[in-house]
Amino acid sequence: MPYKEYKIVSTFEERLGTIFLGASGIPVKELESTLNQEASSGWQMIFQIIKQKRMFLFWTRETVLLTLGR
Repeated sequence: MPYKEYKIVSTFEERLGTIFLGASGIPVKELESTLNQEASSGWQMIFQIIKQKRMFLFWTRETVLLTLGR
């Protein structure tokens, strides 16, 4: 199905948890809420990627990039 519009949404780990605990975790409830909100507007998730992004000098945190289309 060809899409006419695309949208990129990103969600990432919290900074304080990454700094103090070494890793935090993706906020699943926030991600779920965002997906439900976008789906009610007619968007469909097409693709998802999880990548590591550098934060400050010593830490990295995960970022979830979602591609939505309608």
